[in-house]
Amino acid sequence: MNTEIIYKTGAFALMDSLVRHDVSHIFGYPGGAILPIYDELYEWEQLGQIQHILTRHEQGAAHAADAYARSTGKVGVCFATSGPGATNLVTGIATAQMDSVPMVIVTGQVARTFIGTDAFQEVDIFGITLPIVKHSYVVRDPKDMSKIVAESFYLAQHGRPGPVLIDIPKDVGLEKFIYEPIYPGKVNLPGCKPIIHSHNTQIKEMIKLLNGSRQPLMYIGGGAIIANAHIEVQELAIRCQIPVTTTLMGKGIINENHELALGMLGMHGTAYANFAVSECDLLIALGARFDDRVTGKLDEFACNAQVIHIDIDPAEIGKNRIPQLAIIGDVKAIIAEVLDRIHKQNLFTNTYTYSWKERIKKWKYQYPLLIPKQIDRISPQEILCALNKYSTKSYYTTDVGQHQMWAAQFLNVLPRHWMSSAGLGTMGYGLPAAIGAQIAFPNADVVCISGDSSFQMNLQELGTISQYKLPIKILVINNKWQGMVRQWQQAFYGERYSHSNMSLGAPNLKDLAYSYGIQGLILEHRKDLDQMLSMFMSAKEPIILDCRVVEDENCYPMVAPGKSNAQMIGIHKQNYVSNSLS
Repeated sequence: MNTEIIYKTGAFALMDSLVRHDVSHIFGYPGGAILPIYDELYEWEQLGQIQHILTRHEQGAAHAADAYARSTGKVGVCFATSGPGATNLVTGIATAQMDSVPMVIVTGQVARTFIGTDAFQEVDIFGITLPIVKHSYVVRDPKDMSKIVAESFYLAQHGRPGPVLIDIPKDVGLEKFIYEPIYPGKVNLPGCKPIIHSHNTQIKEMIKLLNGSRQPLMYIGGGAIIANAHIEVQELAIRCQIPVTTTLMGKGIINENHELALGMLGMHGTAYANFAVSECDLLIALGARFDDRVTGKLDEFACNAQVIHIDIDPAEIGKNRIPQLAIIGDVKAIIAEVLDRIHKQNLFTNTYTYSWKERIKKWKYQYPLLIPKQIDRISPQEILCALNKYSTKSYYTTDVGQHQMWAAQFLNVLPRHWMSSAGLGTMGYGLPAAIGAQIAFPNADVVCISGDSSFQMNLQELGTISQYKLPIKILVINNKWQGMVRQWQQAFYGERYSHSNMSLGAPNLKDLAYSYGIQGLILEHRKDLDQMLSMFMSAKEPIILDCRVVEDENCYPMVAPGKSNAQMIGIHKQNYVSNSLS
């Protein structure tokens, strides 16, 4: 009996492998070197097995795949062609690497015989991205395609997540061979260290430190969100009555209206979170990396505290702060072990931190988040505080700058509902990120919080939003400045505003929205706030709200460079009133 031998192309092997790895959406932009893959993609789309989202720029594709991954926990996938198509992905790849986002990036490359000849649109994207990926491949033989895809998905998600690059020469996509698929998880990577699961001794020591502490503080980073550890973290906080502060990446780990929640700490964190970290006697760092924007002057950060550091990445342990106790592993699994031990031994009475919580309660009363007093022109803080009341389940993306910090201060979000470029601080992230989140959750409210400067970095993605009729809500804090740059120039550079004013040449956002077939609204006065936000949040189609706010408003509190977190400026400003996160 003759068995028919089935020949397939490298492009088929790629698409088949992606579908086997449960990829339903790809974000990308075609070009010459990747055309064999796009030609194969056409067939798979016709069969309804995958959907490609055409962005208007490759950077937009990378950010959309990034937010798709952050919001779902799955691997985000993006495509780009060789040369400038590949290099346009670099900022998005670096953004994902800094924030530990699992992505698989597929780039086209010139044919194998032309590599190294400076052929048209040839760049060494493998070499260019080497410092900003978790791993990378150049597919030299189509027979390796399925194995490389399986390894890439495994590596992107294993341990600390990150982006993996697959560079595919054009002729590899066209070449036929006898195809034998490698199934998800069937990989052999001897150099990929297993995650440690036994922590018996360290957990005993952690409970001992918890039991001896009277002023403990939980410091939660993005690693806890990545680990989906919000239930365990909240249970530990409530059982042991430990106050909780988060990084920008850790937002959503706990309801910020909870009495134990202190909001974000660091350069623009709440005063009470920064005072707490300066006064605590035990700091429990979960999935956090002691970033400079969090610590301020490092040798004065939690200087009175013993430190427990739990992280899945051994490289983070002791990098910036030497802990008294280090536990390497998955945050969710480790905290679950701690809780199990606490329950079995019936530890803690919920009273030993009472005086500590009372001190923090006084700080919350004395140093609340502030917004300007009643004036005709509206402030950014008031808009975001009011927005918070319209939806408790929205997915939020942000760009970078003052609006990002105000959003972090005033918005209360659910786990994986907050997407912001934290480590790299990428302006232009928010709009394409909203596309990724909306594609992942088509029936959810997705709100992009942007600034007028950040918005212009990737505003071409309005075309993508219009094409796919994505009901994304875009709120632009329009102060006609590069707001954070202006604030620093005012505070530290003698008010020399060098190239930070954006008023000349600024687009009319309402007219711009109209040109893309998108509804546009303008908000200028406080009396219109509720009406405009109601229209904005109830819209069933894409909409832009141009919020023309007070131009010289600064973001407070603020820890100046080189200062400790306890040395904040702007915590008791005149002409401000307090406002709670509600």
